[in-house]
Amino acid sequence: MQSNKEKNLIVDLTFQFALDIINYAEQLQKIKKYVLATQLLKSGTSIGANVREAQNAESKQDFIHKMKVAAKEADETEYWLLLCNSSEGYPNCEKLLLDCLTIIKILSKIISSSKNGDKN
Repeated sequence: MQSNKEKNLIVDLTFQFALDIINYAEQLQKIKKYVLATQLLKSGTSIGANVREAQNAESKQDFIHKMKVAAKEADETEYWLLLCNSSEGYPNCEKLLLDCLTIIKILSKIISSSKNGDKN
């Protein structure tokens, strides 16, 4: 993934989450749940794309903005997962929900720390 860069927890977490979302969306497509499969695929993979883009931000404000976009995508993904979790006939997505909540918490901390000038 990132051969010559330092390990980055949020980059790694969101990349793995995107892979897990792809697998879950494929499960949904197999049982003809196309609408939610498409919504989840878009928002769930967008989180990592925005986090990755933030790594090359032009400024601190640009970094914060991109991380906020990632956080919004994570919130949307949580919504779609909650719908799947509450609907009959959908595969279990509890682990995805827990992973999504973890990502939301980490993004929130990164955004907060960045706004306050911390180097966390």
